[in-house]
Amino acid sequence: MVIIGNTVVSLDILEKEFCCDLQTCRGCCCIEGDAGAPITDEENRRIEQLLPVLLPQMTKQARQAVEERGISYRDPEGELVTQIVDGKDCVFSRVDHNGWCYCLIEKACREGKTDFLKPVSCHLYPIRVKEFPARGDADAMSALEYHRWDICHCARQLGKKQHIPLYQFLREPLIRRFGQQWYDELCLTAEQWKKQCQN
Repeated sequence: MVIIGNTVVSLDILEKEFCCDLQTCRGCCCIEGDAGAPITDEENRRIEQLLPVLLPQMTKQARQAVEERGISYRDPEGELVTQIVDGKDCVFSRVDHNGWCYCLIEKACREGKTDFLKPVSCHLYPIRVKEFPARGDADAMSALEYHRWDICHCARQLGKKQHIPLYQFLREPLIRRFGQQWYDELCLTAEQWKKQCQN
């Protein structure tokens, strides 16, 4: 692992290669799994404000889930996550007639109806961020880990074929979450680590 500011970064993020292969997976990460996408309290508020735009486009089951249980819930670890349908599908996901899964929040952003792209946890995937609040004299810290999922096998293959490191593939969401200065330091650290490994 490497430490950049108040973040602890797994070496996998510097070393592994990854590139989403939507032609193969068709965005199935939004409709697989056993919990919703992690969201912050602020993201929860933004999504609530966007509901009048989202509800008419949601599936009947998704609308019912939101009406009965709200847009989010606490998972077994106490983390706030988006509501799901059938134990796996995010309520804000839809599947088109070609079998492609897409995010209704991102669709609304692309159409100019909001400046909120989507939850940062979705944007960052397969990087997962664990927050550690400040305690005593210790500052708050964030830990970044690479989450391996079988359905992303095609993304690992494509990343390896095109030689795209995970941290470069996720440049935009990493800057969105941690800032340009942090990302520049991450890139420098990655280059130094690469040279060290080659020696």
